[in-house]
This record gives sequence, structure tokens and C-alpha cells, in this order.
Amino acid sequence: MKASGTPAGGRKKSKEWFEALMIAALFAAVIRVFIVESYRIPTSSMESTLMAGDFLFVNKFVYGARVPFTDYRLPSFDEVEHGDIIVFKYPEDRSLNYIKRCVALPGDTLEIRNRELFVNGSRVPLPEHAGFLRQMAPPGYAESQIFPRFSGYNKDQYGPLRVPKQGDEVPLDAMHLPLYAAIISYEGHALSVSGDRVFLDGRPAETYRVEGNYYFVMGDNRDNSLDSRYWGFLPEGDLVGQALMVYWSWNPNLSFFAPMEKLSSIRWERIGLIVH
Repeated sequence: MKASGTPAGGRKKSKEWFEALMIAALFAAVIRVFIVESYRIPTSSMESTLMAGDFLFVNKFVYGARVPFTDYRLPSFDEVEHGDIIVFKYPEDRSLNYIKRCVALPGDTLEIRNRELFVNGSRVPLPEHAGFLRQMAPPGYAESQIFPRFSGYNKDQYGPLRVPKQGDEVPLDAMHLPLYAAIISYEGHALSVSGDRVFLDGRPAETYRVEGNYYFVMGDNRDNSLDSRYWGFLPEGDLVGQALMVYWSWNPNLSFFAPMEKLSSIRWERIGLIVH
């Protein structure tokens, strides 16, 4: 019989430790991919609801987590609701995650009048910690960066605009192309224009039937948010999850080379904050 201190006994313990570590790493990976993931707030677009330097837990299974390296999503446990704070792939660069508040669902009609949000004709109160930084843009003043191009809208005077819903039949003409071109491309179709005629996948078309659901999102910091007012509708397939809780928060502008200042910037009052 070999003594417990022999090389064979040491190799057995090392193997057991290695197996335990691999199992723990596998469980951690499954949790991160399918259940809960950490997310850091990089900008001030959601202030003061969320602050730059907040670290969040994001619920990924609630809307159906995506299986890595595929287009398949697991079944969802809930649907996006008005007011949910959601994390999603930025449609213009899907390597980036963004976080905003969902203000309109598929099929809703949205309008902003003098900074006040209306959905389906009903006024939506400003979120508790939301606000504005700059002077209100007046009616009739067009912002060139606003979606859709040439609409004449601005960040404070916007719409009315219907958010596309699966099954909607939308017109294809020069007036409506800036509104729907991105979602048609996202859904895998080719658009082209010749004179006054629109071609869909090489064939003349006057209408298009929307294949998926879309959302309209805005930042709570309404004057400093790159949101749907600027880049358009959020595809359901780009949803990542719902923000849950702030588990850490400090000043992101302070360097780690000044550790005492960095530690003194910890926002203890925000740790454990439920996001809503």
C-alpha cells in the first residue's frame, strides 16, 4: 500500500483539484452566457437613474438568451414591457452593448411634443431620475442626425412614428425608405431604387411585410443619449437582457494609480440598488 504522501497520491489530489476547477469554470460560463452577466455603465446616457461607473447584473434568460455561435435563442420567460431598462446589441455596431429604457413596443405609435413623450396618444411621465441638460429644441427645427433622415424631427419634437410589428405591411416608396431600409436589410433582403421604383430582392415592390418585432428605446438623460431617435428601431434579436441590480459603483474617471482616491470614490449608497 502506498503512503498518502507518495507522488501517486499527490497526482490524484491534483487531478481532483483540476476537475473541480474545470466544473466550476463550466458552471460560471453557463451562468454568464445564459442566466446573469455583469455589465459596466460606460457613459452618462442613463443618468441619474444609472451612473457612469455603475456595475450591474443583467438578467439574460428573461428574454431568452442566445446560444453562442448560432442565431438560436432559448425560450423567453417574459416579454419586454414599457419602461424596462434593457441591454442590447447596438444595431450599428453589434460588438457593442448599449443600455436604454424601452419606451415603445412593437405596434405602438410614439410621439414627442415639447419634450413630453406620448405612446398611443397617452402621456408617459418622465422617469423619476430622468432629465434634460440643454435648451428645448423648438417645433419646426430639423436635426440632420435624427432618424429617419429628412423627417424634419428633432430630439424634443418627434413623430408620430409607428414602431414596426411582425406582420405589418409597410409602403415602399421614396418617402418611406429611410424609415424601413435598415430593418429590411436586417431581415436579409436587398433594396435598390431606380427612378421612382423600389426593388426588393431584384423585383419591383410597393409594400413589404415586416418579419420581426422592433422596439423604441431612449436614455433617461434625454439630451445626452445616442438612442432610437438617432439610429432607429431596435430588433428583437438584438436583446441581451434586463438590468437587475447595481452591485458596485465608483468614479470611472479616477485612475487605479491613485488607489486611495479611487477607493474613496466608491458610491456605497448605490450598491444593492434595484434598477427600475
